[in-house]
Amino acid sequence: MTPATPRSPRIEHVNITVPDSEHTAQLMVGIFGWNVRWRGRAASGGHTVHVGSADHYLALYSPPPGATRPKRFEKGLPLNHIGIEVDDLVATEARVRAAGMSPFGHDDYVPGRRFYFFDDSNIEFEIVSYAPVMDAPA
Repeated sequence: MTPATPRSPRIEHVNITVPDSEHTAQLMVGIFGWNVRWRGRAASGGHTVHVGSADHYLALYSPPPGATRPKRFEKGLPLNHIGIEVDDLVATEARVRAAGMSPFGHDDYVPGRRFYFFDDSNIEFEIVSYAPVMDAPA
């Protein structure tokens, strides 16, 4: 039996607190085409939805009804942004706009292109693509 090739460390999930985990999950499904992997009661009370791919996901936690709502932090405290890589930046931006969000901070840089948006919970997302840019037809 041959030993498995070791994988480099990777981020498997990010757990964030949002006011409504179901709402945020549906937003992520609509924008990124992800799937809900799991939903249910959180160990500490409240509700959690795991949304993402087979390899990675966001764990979206909402506190139980009647609990103190999560404190809104100023940008950068405690999280600057969550970076999501996509193949089609233009199509993703269209879905972000269709969901009522306002993309900003567009930039082309080596080796990619990006933009940012804030979701309903004031969490900043950076959307980045490393796909080659195709020239427009003449």
